[in-house]
Amino acid sequence: MRFLKGHGTENDFVILPDADGELDLSASLVARICDRRAGIGADGVLRVVRSEHVAEVAEQAAEAEWFMDYRNADGSVAEMCGNGVRVFARYLVEAGLAKPDEFAVATRGGLKRLRVEPDGDITVDMGRPRVLGESVASVGGHEYPGLRVDMGNPHLACAIGDPVVQLDLTRQPAFDPGVYPQGVNIELFNAVGPRRALMRVFERGSGETRSCGTGAVATAVAAAHLAGETTGTWTVEVPGGTLTVVLDADTSYLSGPAVLVASGDLLLAE
Repeated sequence: MRFLKGHGTENDFVILPDADGELDLSASLVARICDRRAGIGADGVLRVVRSEHVAEVAEQAAEAEWFMDYRNADGSVAEMCGNGVRVFARYLVEAGLAKPDEFAVATRGGLKRLRVEPDGDITVDMGRPRVLGESVASVGGHEYPGLRVDMGNPHLACAIGDPVVQLDLTRQPAFDPGVYPQGVNIELFNAVGPRRALMRVFERGSGETRSCGTGAVATAVAAAHLAGETTGTWTVEVPGGTLTVVLDADTSYLSGPAVLVASGDLLLAE
């Protein structure tokens, strides 16, 4: 099986080209691929398949030829991945499967439109964030209230006074399972300047990652809420780099680098 490896602000992915939808991609195989010692190692897998071959997104096929079948590192299926879809877009452009001007990609979180910027960064229209209220995350015995943000996948973005660099995120932060029965991506951030935040994230199904695109947008939404704003351009600094989030009245945009770093043949099998 052919593979490529890429990352967006060090949120890394294994890309599996599967144009005709022929791969039998089980949860156990995904987990083995993402294993950083026994596999290639990644935060998740991006299967590249034509939308017309996937029943759950067939209605998007008229506008988006390609479907991003995203799987978390533990093999679980996810709705959307902001950095993943930007790396996915980089692959499509580099492989000659999409033109660098605006194009659409099908996802379980809905149709996403992307473009390659003059500086090489890739921007994705993430859609309008939905604020669903508040909840609480707990790390190391400390409770942090946060904003519930739906980005096509669930987020709890918590502004905290403690320095995020000092948090122990080797374990899943506690959250209310009654609010999030399917789990949640948890962002913890420091608001450190006008429209600027430092963020760390514990992703559902992957653990702490160096970056999270949907989480960066959720953080910008929560930081804007904290500042009494709803629109503007936010800089979100993550351990793997810097992302830019634009919030307007109708949607949100995520911009940042997306890089392909390797390709080869995958020898793992069930």
